[in-house]
Amino acid sequence: MTRSTEIPVLVDRPATPYVGISASVTPGTFARAAGGFPELFAWLTAHSLHPAGPPFFRYAVIDPGRGMVVEAGVPLAEAVHWTDGGVVTGVLPAGRYAVTSHVGPPDELVQVAAGMQAWAAAEGLRFDRWDTPEGEAWGCRLELQLTDPLIEPEMARWETQLALRLADDEPAAGTGGDLGDIGLL
Repeated sequence: MTRSTEIPVLVDRPATPYVGISASVTPGTFARAAGGFPELFAWLTAHSLHPAGPPFFRYAVIDPGRGMVVEAGVPLAEAVHWTDGGVVTGVLPAGRYAVTSHVGPPDELVQVAAGMQAWAAAEGLRFDRWDTPEGEAWGCRLELQLTDPLIEPEMARWETQLALRLADDEPAAGTGGDLGDIGLL
């Protein structure tokens, strides 16, 4: 199957309530973050709640040399206000996001995100991110899992949408660009 990545577009996303499970991981232990999904879906079922969209990973802090703080999350139609068994509640912030979709295995997403950052720089856009002693912190950096791996086990067919929030002071102009130099098109 040919791997593909769409050219980013700018999208206004509303504030979205969610529940999640946070994990500190490295690239080698990332499966621990993904392992939170069964617990999260069991928690939703136990509380008679239903997802209002695809599950996602939210990257809070990224340091390629030391690791990441990641949430496995599920959007909800309405906010809930409690914590229970490691499950936390939150709201994905409203704002303008650069969004692209990728079909291919998850290990290609680092390269896709790097391509998005190069695209944004070429377009004169800034992401909602800042440097901290722990690494690069993000206001909202999402990987939405559009393919259910229980239905489609072949990773080369998995579709993932990346949504990276722009800094609040970014203009509404600029809706596309060239991702050709990331080597996946």
